[in-house]
Amino acid sequence: MSGIAALSLAALAQWRAAGQRFDHRGHAIFVREAGAAIDQSSSLLCLHGFPTASFDWYPIWAGLTQRFGHLLAFDMLGYGFSAKPAGQDYPISTQADIAEALLRDRGVRRVHLLAHDVGDTVAQELLARDAERRALGDRSLEIVSCVLLNGGLFPETHRASRAQKLLLSRLGPLVAATISEKRFMPSFSLVFGPRTKPSAEELTVFWSLLAHDHGHRRLHRLIRYILERRAHRDRWVGALQTTAVPLHLIDGALDPISGAHMVERYRQLIPNPDVTLLPDVGHYPQTEAPEAVLDALLAFHQRLSRE
Repeated sequence: MSGIAALSLAALAQWRAAGQRFDHRGHAIFVREAGAAIDQSSSLLCLHGFPTASFDWYPIWAGLTQRFGHLLAFDMLGYGFSAKPAGQDYPISTQADIAEALLRDRGVRRVHLLAHDVGDTVAQELLARDAERRALGDRSLEIVSCVLLNGGLFPETHRASRAQKLLLSRLGPLVAATISEKRFMPSFSLVFGPRTKPSAEELTVFWSLLAHDHGHRRLHRLIRYILERRAHRDRWVGALQTTAVPLHLIDGALDPISGAHMVERYRQLIPNPDVTLLPDVGHYPQTEAPEAVLDALLAFHQRLSRE
């Protein structure tokens, strides 16, 4: 399929060079944008996962530009090329605030969402806020649709990896302080499908994003979104169950963290579940099987356009 590209260090350099700075409450947020928000219904906001950054969307970025007139992606606070303020947590509410501020800054009033991993949780908070605005008759910002990739949508089905458990424990600061590229690579590879493992260069790309400005030293703070999922389960799961926004889930079945077992729970709890299950894929469908993800996403949006 056209529009598919591979992760590489050269591509990462180009991605960064083409980025922009968005200032949010004194913090520099890295943003990638394509097109312009002229046709409001065609804007797509991409929300990345933990512990990487917006570059995760690079394999399908060109393909997305063929469907959407306006694309936005940003590195969340604490991730990638964005600011990493020390001595603080990075709550989901802050990431959602950044998303909404960026959309309003660009003049977007109607937006489609595409999210992965912790980005799913940000999307759930955005859906909850969208429902609150709709109840008040506020149409200043509306979510038109939402596509979710592998993520811990339900805390009861999230199977944290050993590394995640350590980062959440009292040893978290020590683990974050001592993590290295050598330790990161084999642990990170475990969440991919057995036949879709990242190449050595792709692992280097992921590490370089994580380690930029010593971001890996913040992992024990970044990962606290897992605790937030438990604390705010009713709000965030409820947002999926009651939203008026069309939803589609694309999930790599072999993901040990949020694979087929999470999809089973999704089908139990979400009304009229619309799911694409990728049987041989792990936690990063957009890099492991970008053609399949792009096909599923475009098919979903084609169905929406006919309704």
